[in-house]
Amino acid sequence: MFENLSERLERSFKILKGEGKITEINVAETLKDVRRALLDADVNYKVAKQFTDTVKQKAMGMNVLTAVKPSQLMVKIVHDELTDLMGGKAVELNLQNRPSIILMSGLQGSGKTTFTGKLANMLKTRQHKKPLLVACDVYRPAAIEQLKVVAQSVGVDVYTEEGNKNVVEIAQNAIRKAKQEAYNVVIVDTAGRLAVDEEMMDEISRLKDAITPDETLFVVDAMTGQDAVNTAKEFNDRLDFDGVVLTKLDGDTRGGAALSIRTVVTKPIKFVGTGEKMEAIDVFHPERMADRILGMGDVVSLVERAQMQFDEEEAKKLEKKIRKNKFDFDDFMSQIQQIKKMGNIKELASMIPGVGKAIKDIDIDDNAFKQIEAIIQSMTPKERQNPDIINQSRRLRIARGSGTKIEDVNRLMKQFDQTRKMMKMVSGMGSGRMAQMAAAMKNMKGPKPF
Repeated sequence: MFENLSERLERSFKILKGEGKITEINVAETLKDVRRALLDADVNYKVAKQFTDTVKQKAMGMNVLTAVKPSQLMVKIVHDELTDLMGGKAVELNLQNRPSIILMSGLQGSGKTTFTGKLANMLKTRQHKKPLLVACDVYRPAAIEQLKVVAQSVGVDVYTEEGNKNVVEIAQNAIRKAKQEAYNVVIVDTAGRLAVDEEMMDEISRLKDAITPDETLFVVDAMTGQDAVNTAKEFNDRLDFDGVVLTKLDGDTRGGAALSIRTVVTKPIKFVGTGEKMEAIDVFHPERMADRILGMGDVVSLVERAQMQFDEEEAKKLEKKIRKNKFDFDDFMSQIQQIKKMGNIKELASMIPGVGKAIKDIDIDDNAFKQIEAIIQSMTPKERQNPDIINQSRRLRIARGSGTKIEDVNRLMKQFDQTRKMMKMVSGMGSGRMAQMAAAMKNMKGPKPF
C-alpha cells in the first residue's frame, strides 16, 4: 500500500537536500515532482494541484530555522497537508440510538457483504455490542447464503426473509425484532448497484427514507483508483451518505482514492479493509496514514492491533509459566495464532518505522507460519508440553511426519529455545515495568522530521 507513492515522494524531497534555504525555484522543482508522484498514484488532478499550491504557499511563508534543513521542513509541511487532505482526524460512528441502524451501500463486487461481517465483528469484540445483520440483497444469487456464512464466522445473528423481495419491509421487520430482542446495532446489507441504474438507486433511497439510519456507509474498492472517487460522488449526490469505507487497501493499490475521496465528496473515510480475514478492519486515522505514506511507520496502529488479540487472563497464566520456565510448544502455537489474526505479515512489518522501505522488494508469504505449524502439529501432546524430551530420534520422526527436513526441525527447536530465554528475561522485569513499556508504546508516534 502506497509503496510507489512513498518512494516517489522521498525522491522529491531529495531535491532540497544540500540546499541552504527554501527558495521559489527549489520549492517549485520539488513540488513539480510531488505533483507528478500524486498523479501517478491516481490522485484527482484538481486535488493534486490544489495540494501542491497550498504546500508551496506555506513553504514560502516559513522561515527555516538554523537547526532545520529545508528538506525536513518540506516533509513536515507535506505531512500536515496530507493529514488535512484525508480529513484531519478519525471520525467515529454515530451509535447513540438503541438500536443504532447502519445502512451499507456500494457497487457490486466492492466487498460490501464481507465488510458488513467485519464491522459486526469489530463492534462485537471491541465495543461489546450485540449486532443483527439484515439480508436486503434480494437479487444476487446466494447473497443471503453468503451473509449467513459471514455472520456465522463472527458469531452474530442474521435476519432473513427468503422469498420476500420488498427490502423496505424486510428492514423494518428486522428493526422491530432488534428492539424486541435487545440488539443494539442493526447493519443492513443491501444489493450492489450501479449509479446509472435508476430503479436500484430509487430502491435504496426509499429504504434510507423508511428506516432513517444513524449511519449510511458507502463501500468502495480502493483498487479501482480514480473510478472509486467518481462513483462515490455519484452515490453521494443521491444518497448523501455519512462516510466512506475503502476495501482492499492491502492490494495493488496506488492510493489515489484514499487521497482524493475526502476532498471530492466532502465526507470522511471512516474505515479501511486491509485483508480477507474478519479481523482485517481498521478505523481510518488520517495522521497515521500520512505517517505511513511518508515512510514514518505506524506504531500506534500496530500496538492497537496487538492489544485486540490480547487476553489479560491468558497473559497472566502465560507469565506464570514463563517465570517457571514452563513455556511450551502449545503456548508457542497460541502466540502464532494471535500474530496471524493481526493481519498481513508484510503490512504489519511496514508499520515499524524504517522497515517498510527495507522490505519493499521482499516477498513475505502470509503462509510463512505453515511449516512451523506443521512441525508442531507433528509432535505428540507430551512432546509439545515437554520440549526438552525431544531428542534426535524424535526430531527425525517429527520431520518425516511434517514433510520437512531435520534441519527445519532443528532450526525451530533453536528458535524456540531462544524465544523461551528471551521471554523469561523480559518477564523478570516485573509487571510494573512491563506496564510502563506498554503505556509508552501506545503513546509512540513514527519519527517526525524534527
